[in-house]
Amino acid sequence: MKKKIVCMLLAGGQGSRLGVLTSSMAKPAVPFGGKYRIIDFPLSNCVNSDIDTVGVLTQYRPLALNAYLGTGQHWDLDRTNGGVFVLPPYMTEHDGRWYSGTANAIWQNRSFVDQYDPDYVLILSGDHIYKMDYTKMLKFHAANEAAATIAVLKVPMEEAHRFGIMNTDEKGVIVSFEEKPKVPKSNNASMGIYIFNWKLLRDYMERDDADPESENDFGKNIIPAMLNAGEKMVAYPFEGYWKDVGTIQSLWEANMDLLGERPVLDLNDPAWRIYTRNPVMPPHYTDAKADVRNSLVTEGCVVRGKVTHTVLFCGAKVDADTEVEDSVVFPNAEVGENCSVKKAIIGENAVIGNGARIGVPPREGEAVDNRLTGDIVLIGNDVTIPAGAVIPRGAVVTAETLGQFMNGGNEA
Repeated sequence: MKKKIVCMLLAGGQGSRLGVLTSSMAKPAVPFGGKYRIIDFPLSNCVNSDIDTVGVLTQYRPLALNAYLGTGQHWDLDRTNGGVFVLPPYMTEHDGRWYSGTANAIWQNRSFVDQYDPDYVLILSGDHIYKMDYTKMLKFHAANEAAATIAVLKVPMEEAHRFGIMNTDEKGVIVSFEEKPKVPKSNNASMGIYIFNWKLLRDYMERDDADPESENDFGKNIIPAMLNAGEKMVAYPFEGYWKDVGTIQSLWEANMDLLGERPVLDLNDPAWRIYTRNPVMPPHYTDAKADVRNSLVTEGCVVRGKVTHTVLFCGAKVDADTEVEDSVVFPNAEVGENCSVKKAIIGENAVIGNGARIGVPPREGEAVDNRLTGDIVLIGNDVTIPAGAVIPRGAVVTAETLGQFMNGGNEA
């Protein structure tokens, strides 16, 4: 059956800047916001925008993501005609290889798109947190009779060098594209959200695939080629919350953005629900001595200590006489008695032993590799921190690195 638009969601990223959080899963499967995964946001945007056919392109450690998506029923995407489909790289009798770039990932799955004969294809990244009505973007694309429409977000000029920048004329037509320019000409940052006329894009991808020098990437190859050929490409201005959670710092910040009297990102909007697949768990429990302030506490949590400005995912436990502050505690992690946890991300199923102190100032002369984390402590999934352990700010703790933090205490 013909579809007006098909969505292709790029969800195969390794997410190396998220360190141990993505050692066993793709970045879009990383937990976020107490009960969600990152991929819930683009999928929910599709459902809320009446886009019912979504191909999810996986590559790096896809097992957790594949199991999470299942049949798509939790996002109302288990359709007879359409739905959500997991599309890993595969071999044919003629060729077969890992996706070599974002454009190559779509090209390898062109037969999936072709079966619906769509007028348009929507291409998304699976690692951004935002709420967006793609229907409005599609109407904008059609009204401008564009070959391609690229969503852009105004960023502070001093930060523009970190993004792909779309330079436009007074009518919003893109005249040039710069990838992370040292001296940006504008602050129209590409959000990695594209709408293309499918048949035209297919022609450009075919030519790109035949070029052995190409990196097969939308930003580096397809978009510049279309601009050079004079295709009409327009920038769709987006106003709202959008966060690329590709680093430990940005993931922590995005979770903190959910807290406060007026959260930057509202997850309680009945007009734009964020759908998720969450384990069935009992209600959260706080005992008589618990003190919970300005925090998100998900079902299944048990809190007996003090929790401040923190996100607790399902099944997390905070024991008595313990303080957790400015932190993100992933599903089923446990923080023991008489602990102090400050500005940390605690991985799934991690255990913090009694009396441990997480996020204290480093000892004099103590070297901490915090290139990924800044001053945020990152405890890996399934790691057990022994009782009484002291973990300095910015540390990354895995089963392999745990020993280096066990050689003495530290006075905060």
